[in-house]
Amino acid sequence: MSAVTGHDELPGLMLRVGAATDTGRVRTLNEDSALAEGGIFVVADGMGGHAAGEVASGIVVETMRDLVTRGDLTADDVTRQLILANQRILAAVAAHPENKGMGTTATGLALVTAGGADHWAVFNVGDSRVYRSIDGTLTQVTVDHSEVQELVEAGVITSEEARVHPARNVVTRSLGTDYAYQSDVWVLPPYAGERFVICSDGLTNELTDARLREILLQHPEPQIAAEELVRAAVEAGGRDNVTVVVVDLDGTVGDDLSVTSPRASGEDTAPRGQLSDKE
Repeated sequence: MSAVTGHDELPGLMLRVGAATDTGRVRTLNEDSALAEGGIFVVADGMGGHAAGEVASGIVVETMRDLVTRGDLTADDVTRQLILANQRILAAVAAHPENKGMGTTATGLALVTAGGADHWAVFNVGDSRVYRSIDGTLTQVTVDHSEVQELVEAGVITSEEARVHPARNVVTRSLGTDYAYQSDVWVLPPYAGERFVICSDGLTNELTDARLREILLQHPEPQIAAEELVRAAVEAGGRDNVTVVVVDLDGTVGDDLSVTSPRASGEDTAPRGQLSDKE
């Protein structure tokens, strides 16, 4: 297992960050990539095999890293950077045809400016996820772009059945294509004491949301929380690469929890999978 940790001081905010990744018990190569620098946090889950997935996810991370040193970011800047990442992956395939078919998910959050104040931009392409925990309530912020999610929303299968469905690894959007790279973006105001979990599906295919929440409550330090989440997923089966970034926000920044609509998306905007102490 490898890990990184750190904290960032940003205007009005104190962030504590932890990250961990593991190849798992089945795969021989880790095709996940992650970024946790400044106010940019990303997990990308590569696909394509023969190291091509690792190339695609690495391109996403390096492209998003360009945002770390930019000031006054907006959610639109994040969207444009994801489009640029898609273009760079396509260019890499054109230069190396042997990597044809490579692609990657991309999900995470970025500190942006909206209405003259600091906000989070949560973004997603594919079936990696961002969760938000506030006052003991865990909410899946992102919506999976996957065949099983479409079946769940159509009422054909339940969320529990989706976890073991044969098509659970089939994504309907990804970076590395010229037709399915559209990202969802939500803009959220910051909230004192909140915690974000950014993860590849190697975590969520092995652990239920209830188990994820339990581990988060047990480990207040973000680096330890990230390591324990990865360890639990590997122990539960480890059928895929597992990558987790945990972001904690300390300080007093307000209590507005409104959620704006996703940009350039017709998806339902309601948060998914809430778990609270009251349940």
